[in-house]
Amino acid sequence: MSDPYQTFGVGYAQRRRPDPRLAALVEDALGEARTVVNVGAGTGSYEPADRSVLAVEPSAVMIAQRPPGSAPVVRAVAERLPLADKSFDAGLAVLTVHHWTDPARGLAELRRVSRRQVVLTWDHAVMSRFWLIADYLPEIAEAERELPEQDFIARQLAPAQVTAMPVPHDCSDGFLAAYWNRPHAYLDPAVRASISSLARLDPDRVAEAMRRLGDDLARGLWQERHGEPGAPGTADVGYRLLTSSE
Repeated sequence: MSDPYQTFGVGYAQRRRPDPRLAALVEDALGEARTVVNVGAGTGSYEPADRSVLAVEPSAVMIAQRPPGSAPVVRAVAERLPLADKSFDAGLAVLTVHHWTDPARGLAELRRVSRRQVVLTWDHAVMSRFWLIADYLPEIAEAERELPEQDFIARQLAPAQVTAMPVPHDCSDGFLAAYWNRPHAYLDPAVRASISSLARLDPDRVAEAMRRLGDDLARGLWQERHGEPGAPGTADVGYRLLTSSE
């Protein structure tokens, strides 16, 4: 199988470290589940340590970065899970549905093999207002217009509970909007390489946008619009946790 993470998956284990505050929300959403299948598991972020977990991941690059002692992993795609019906108490999918070739089929498979589903995704309308997208890289919103939206996922999991996941200012997980109040981080090519939304864009266009961001920071224009970088707090930048059960 082809592996897009050959391009932008290197460094995930170092820069996509689960944030304990977000992990606590995921743990709560899993409820009393004792067995969990983590579909699109990547390097193992947000896999609970106190439950029996099986990871499913198609990318050899990501599997190679799973830490020693992590949950056993099966190399397979979400659309064809090699698992029996209702063989797990809960199915987990963390920031992965947008990578699936057939999200509807993958979510149907998640429902087939688990009694409860927990999916972390984002609200496109809220995310598109995030300053990095709105002010510097609107191409991200355009590129992701065709990706499965929160409402689409909620319909596949209906009835589903939707919970907002505010992102802390010092979030340890380097997803797209994790650095909402640490703008200088986006100037680091290594940081951008672990964010698929950035890594997939035209490199020249990203470089030009980063030059503008760097200039705005140096001149204090970013600060005038958004405040002082690093100030403590949380922000709703669009991340949503969807929970369903049979």
